Amino acid sequence: MDQEIELRHLRYFIAVAEELHFGRAARRLHLSQPPLSQQIRRLEELLGYPLFVRTSRAVRLTSAGEVFLERARRTLRKMDEDVEAMRTVGRGEAGTLAVGFIGSGMLTAIPALLGQYRARFPGVNLQLREAYTSGVIGALKEGALDVGFLRDGGPTEGLEVETLFTEPFLAVLPARHPLARRSRSIDARELAAEPFVFFSPAAGTRAYEKPVSICEAAGFRPRVVQEAPQWLTIMRLVGAGLGVSIGPACTERIRTPEVVCRRLRAPAGTRSAQSEIELAWRAGDNRPIVAAFCKMAREKLRRG
Repeated sequence: MDQEIELRHLRYFIAVAEELHFGRAARRLHLSQPPLSQQIRRLEELLGYPLFVRTSRAVRLTSAGEVFLERARRTLRKMDEDVEAMRTVGRGEAGTLAVGFIGSGMLTAIPALLGQYRARFPGVNLQLREAYTSGVIGALKEGALDVGFLRDGGPTEGLEVETLFTEPFLAVLPARHPLARRSRSIDARELAAEPFVFFSPAAGTRAYEKPVSICEAAGFRPRVVQEAPQWLTIMRLVGAGLGVSIGPACTERIRTPEVVCRRLRAPAGTRSAQSEIELAWRAGDNRPIVAAFCKMAREKLRRG
């Protein structure tokens, strides 16, 4: 076949087949009747079979025309579905999105955001993965994740990182500790002689160094007697009297009765007295699905 059948041929044919009148079909298509008749004849030439029986009184479909009508409708319907599917991908409303997050992020508004995102974009296959900040960064660089939530990740080569909100640091104390009797805040210098329960630096260098730097600004390096992988574990160990800790404000949500959290007063001018929750994605990744998620994260989580 030297020339291919075009979608317009199908639309013209369907209009005539449904109206069974060339004049009405032409008005429906906003065409004049002669060009429409020419296009139908051309379609019949391309197919090699007549689609209509034309008389002075009526127009009716041939047997081939009846079969072709069903196929033409199906073809246009499929094309419309394919175009809409392409548009949903272009709007970031379909596809697979792998999102990484840190455990402490689940104590913030991030879970609510994820639920709202899934409700707004039901066509997206949202895949969630928990890891330390260092693990989220590594997976983003490797392409295993598309977007990630970090805690105090900071500028990272190959990634776009932006702060969504900050949290003050708290002193985490055993409930029977003398400092726990304070009703408000305590000075970081008052923790100088205490044993500490902390995360491992492997979880995230900057996230580890931030609370450590508060102690150093207060004149001491914390004496870490126990490392733990999760905040729930840290809380339980502090409550058991193994030591004290310093954590972001959200960790108070999982405080047990054996633990007291107090606002920590850092030395004046300490820049690291706030913990940052950040949004990260690969530099240059401008896919609509990533942009739509980041836009919603900013709208729902950014403060100030």
